Amino acid sequence: MTTIKRPRRVTRELAIQALYAWELSDNNLADAMETILVEHDTAYPFDFEYYQLLVKGVSEHLGIIDAYYATHLSRPIEELTPVERAILRLATYEILYQEALDYKVIINEAIELAKSYGAQDSHKFINGVLDKTARQARS
Repeated sequence: MTTIKRPRRVTRELAIQALYAWELSDNNLADAMETILVEHDTAYPFDFEYYQLLVKGVSEHLGIIDAYYATHLSRPIEELTPVERAILRLATYEILYQEALDYKVIINEAIELAKSYGAQDSHKFINGVLDKTARQARS
């Protein structure tokens, strides 16, 4: 049975993979983005423009994004796993800069990403941080 993935979900998956690769490698952002696209399974369509917007948007606003969600962490940002940071950065970027998107959808997508890519129960942590972040940002 083939799993059907929506293009926006695939786009977010690729974006967190690019952010993760960028953080852990000595490559520049463009190289990390290209590497992820080369490895992408073309059976799953995605939104290339939104992929670029997400990854570049996170990189351009990284300080603001990290400062925003960090106020809701129970531990220092340095203690987060790279996957948790990538997911929180992506979702916080969408909450702050993609105001047309419902924050509940953004949080739900982040939870699903954490279930797929994060450590066991990291989705609960992601949910708590993003819920507080969204309430602050969208109040």
